[in-house]
Amino acid sequence: MNTDPLSEAELDYVESILLKYGNDESILDASELDGFFTALISGPEILPPSRWLPALWGGELPEQDWSGAEMQRFMALLIQHINNCVMMLMEYPAEFEALFHQREQDGETIAIVEEWCFGYMHGVALGQWPQLPDAEAAHLAAIELHGNEAFFPLLEQMSQAQHQQSVKDIEPAVRALHAYWLRQRSSHARPTRSPVRAAPQPGRNAPCPCGSGKKFKQCCLH
Repeated sequence: MNTDPLSEAELDYVESILLKYGNDESILDASELDGFFTALISGPEILPPSRWLPALWGGELPEQDWSGAEMQRFMALLIQHINNCVMMLMEYPAEFEALFHQREQDGETIAIVEEWCFGYMHGVALGQWPQLPDAEAAHLAAIELHGNEAFFPLLEQMSQAQHQQSVKDIEPAVRALHAYWLRQRSSHARPTRSPVRAAPQPGRNAPCPCGSGKKFKQCCLH
């Protein structure tokens, strides 16, 4: 299992496929994708590719040859990236770093976190997270502050120092939420949740979108 972080070239390739086959409802940005995956591996249950792959494309898989070399490489890089996220949060949580964009402003490096936080909240919605205890709800609110357009007026009222402090709260919040749900999963605690609505899936006899080369019914459909 490859857990190496993706190189810049590999991230560029992933983003090029997202842009090539995506639409207005798709995830189109590598930073947003990183946030999406981080939430998926940090929630009450680990979702299989059959659940998250259609959601990545806005609800339906693009009509492409998923057994082709292009998509096989794309899927392999996605799985590698997820594996790296899992390894970092499980084994080296203090060293976990979100894939934020950055820009230079007045000689200072400023983190641009909105795309990442929108991706994280997308993953939270897909996982249908239930209501959290107060401490964990506060951590999620620190991420949602930058991942929900409803809070943009509040962000605009902040000073640069306040804004950047709110940015610094995101990664500790991610670590805390992952640790919370890991404890819940480990103790087999299952909070009351709304019924999960199944996401659209490929045909049972179609090539599995995970890139294994097997039919969907023989792979991720299980």
